[in-house]
Amino acid sequence: MLVHAGTRMASPSGHSFLLISLLGIFAFHCFIRGQKNSTLIFTKENTIRNCSCSADIRDCDYSLANLMCSCKTVLPFAIEQTSYSGHLTIWFTDTSALGLLLNFTLVQDLKLSLCGTNTLPSEYLAIWGLKRLRINTEAKHTSPEQNLLIHSAGEAEPRNKPLASHTGWQTCMYVSFLDMTLFNRESSLKSFSIENVAGMANNFLYFPYFNTFPVLSNKSYVVTFIY
Repeated sequence: MLVHAGTRMASPSGHSFLLISLLGIFAFHCFIRGQKNSTLIFTKENTIRNCSCSADIRDCDYSLANLMCSCKTVLPFAIEQTSYSGHLTIWFTDTSALGLLLNFTLVQDLKLSLCGTNTLPSEYLAIWGLKRLRINTEAKHTSPEQNLLIHSAGEAEPRNKPLASHTGWQTCMYVSFLDMTLFNRESSLKSFSIENVAGMANNFLYFPYFNTFPVLSNKSYVVTFIY
């Protein structure tokens, strides 16, 4: 008669639990660092918050953004001209702060979310190098988020290479004019482009931006109107 002796698996010691926990924390932090953060900027109560987020945040959820993202307050008069090579999301309620943040700023991938019900004035924003635009007007309309591809990868520079810089201008620049009244209606997002435009200030007299911005007269541009 055979008798099988039972075996008991030894329980992990306290040191093993500690090692497993440390490895888990290390793996989690490595995963977080491996994710490419996106930039979220929102305006609320006369303040501007600039956030770096490792995950998508539900539009206009200010509390969640402050909790999940690394945010800092930026004073309006301290805003400097900058560029965004990655994804940029802006939550806004009016056009004043939006103009400070975006006018003649290099942004390749942009999402704009209207977080109020105010009627926006008839104004234009000028944005350099815009490839893709998404807009969300859920706070005002029930229409779904809209997506517009302006320049494909084949028509522009690679995504990891800026289309322009302050020190080296490209032979052909991309500039987009965004009609802010599009947020007042529920119609589809549309655009049209004009290529090989030279003498910007002379060709677009109704856009006073070019009278003050240092646009080079010997360069040609691709001008896109988004409405």
